[in-house]
Amino acid sequence: MKPAIRFVDVVKKFGDQVVLDHVNVEFLAGKTTVIAGGSGQGKSVSLKLILGLMAPDSGQILVDGCDVGKLSRKELDQVRAKFGVLFQGSALLDSMTVWENVALPLRERTKIKDEELISRVEGALAQFDLTGHGDKFPAQLSGGMKKRVGLARATMLKPDIVLFDEPTTGLDPQITMDIYRLFFRTQKEFGFTSIIVSHDIPKVFNLADQVVILNDGTMTVFEHPEDIQHSEDPNIMEFVEQTMGDVYSSSEELE
Repeated sequence: MKPAIRFVDVVKKFGDQVVLDHVNVEFLAGKTTVIAGGSGQGKSVSLKLILGLMAPDSGQILVDGCDVGKLSRKELDQVRAKFGVLFQGSALLDSMTVWENVALPLRERTKIKDEELISRVEGALAQFDLTGHGDKFPAQLSGGMKKRVGLARATMLKPDIVLFDEPTTGLDPQITMDIYRLFFRTQKEFGFTSIIVSHDIPKVFNLADQVVILNDGTMTVFEHPEDIQHSEDPNIMEFVEQTMGDVYSSSEELE
C-alpha cells in the first residue's frame, strides 16, 4: 500500500537530547496511525516535522514523495494545503462564532461564491451535530462540542491527511469515546490519512490501523494494536505494563 508520508533516516535533536534517532517509518494512505509514547518522547515534534514547522537535523520527511525540508515557501504552502489539523485545544478563534470558525478555511483558501459557502458550512454543521449552534462563541461550548467544531473546520477543504494532536485531552471518558466514534466515522466517510498523537492508551488504539510507539529516539511499528502485547522488547514490555494492562482487544467499541 502506498505511503502518504515517509520518514527516511530522520534525526532530530534538541541540544544533547536525541528525540528521533535515524527513524524510518511509513504512514499509509487512507489509514489511521496512532503515535503513542511517554511524555517528551517526540510525538508532537513528529507532527511539526510533517508540517514543515520544524526541520530534521538530517534525513527526509516525504509527503506524497515531496521532501518538505527542501521546498520553497510557496511549495510548502501547497503541500500544507493537503492537511487538516485538529489541535490539542481545538484552537478556535474566540472572537468568531462557530459558523465563522467553520467557514474560515473556505474564506481564506477558496474563492467560492457566498451561496456555495453558506451551503457547505451549513452542511458541515449538520454533519457534526452542530446545527443550531452556529451563532455561539467558543466560550459558550463544552469541551466535546469544541472538538466537533475543530474537526468540522479541519475537514472543510476535504484534506488528504488529518493530524490530531492529543485530541481528547481534558475530556471525561464518555465524551472521549463519543469523540473517538466521531473520528472513526469521519475517517471512514472521507477516506483521509489520519495520524493521531495521544497519551490516551489503550482507548485510542480502537481507531488504529497501525500503531507507532516512540521511545528513546526510536519508532517501533505494529500493524495491529494487539501485537504490542507480544513484543519482547523490554521498553515496549514496560510500556504495555504501564498503559495497557494484561489483556487488550481493539474490537467493538467504535461500532
